[in-house]
Amino acid sequence: MTSSLMSTLTAFILAAFAGYGGAWYLGFLEGNFALLLLMATVVTGLYWLGERLVFLPRRQQAAAALEASHAQRRAELTKLGVRPDETDIAQAKERLLMQPWWLDWTAGLFPVIVVVFILRSFLFEPFKIPSGSMIPTLLVNDLILVNKFHYGVRLPVVGTKVIDNHLPQRGDVMVFRYPPKPSLDYIKRVIGVPGDEVAYLNKQVTVNGQPLPQRGLPDFFDEDLLRYSKQFEESTADGSRKYGILKEADRPAFIPGADEFKFRENCRYSTEGVVCKVPPGHYFMMGDNRDNSLDSRFWGFVPEENIVGKAFFVWMNFGNLKRIGSFQ
Repeated sequence: MTSSLMSTLTAFILAAFAGYGGAWYLGFLEGNFALLLLMATVVTGLYWLGERLVFLPRRQQAAAALEASHAQRRAELTKLGVRPDETDIAQAKERLLMQPWWLDWTAGLFPVIVVVFILRSFLFEPFKIPSGSMIPTLLVNDLILVNKFHYGVRLPVVGTKVIDNHLPQRGDVMVFRYPPKPSLDYIKRVIGVPGDEVAYLNKQVTVNGQPLPQRGLPDFFDEDLLRYSKQFEESTADGSRKYGILKEADRPAFIPGADEFKFRENCRYSTEGVVCKVPPGHYFMMGDNRDNSLDSRFWGFVPEENIVGKAFFVWMNFGNLKRIGSFQ
């Protein structure tokens, strides 16, 4: 392909990426960052290979031909007693070897994009906490890291697990694809694993007939809402995990407006709350802000294939640097 044709083709490809991102940002379509990153990796990778195998060798051949032509002319001028100017030939070679803009914006970006792709797809992915459903553990605008390989290695975009690792444990803070709308990522705490019977009655969580221990803590002041909530330290049944939860005394225990979800027959709703039997390959999730969390009580169980990873570290909160650190 000629340079002009490649320039036109690259401009079209970059415009397509920009158009997709702009439409996503403006809300005209529902974007998929994992797919966008995969496509960017593939496209820039093809350009990178083309640069190494085709375009760079062509430029080097052109530079070598120019050098040979100049050497011949230099020899002829030397015979005539004329000293040729070497500055022009050096600049000409530099221009010939220089990457055109369409390679700078594709092959030149490939090393960075492929590193980001590998890190985000298989190791760690950053997330921003958009709501208060996990207060007091996670606050709105916390920037967190999620371990993508803790629960097993999955193929990007499709999410198929290819390598097993740990199973989710009660008390884990887990990111997953929201079952009613898998394009959205949610973060909640694992309360029940496959086979568990989870009860949330009168604002007390019971797993397999055993109430999760709680002890009172000082009231939590929400600086965004300017109000206090009752705060407790809850523990898993075996005592291995301790984490804070919030309750609001003026909110009822019953679950209003629960969806029709898969395995809903495993749940019994009453004025006191709900009791659910977790089906095989699924998990029961709840937010730590118990009266302000849209979770498994409302939309059901999280299937294993929806798991994204285990959240474990707040790496930044620009409004409160003290938030940086690990959490349970």
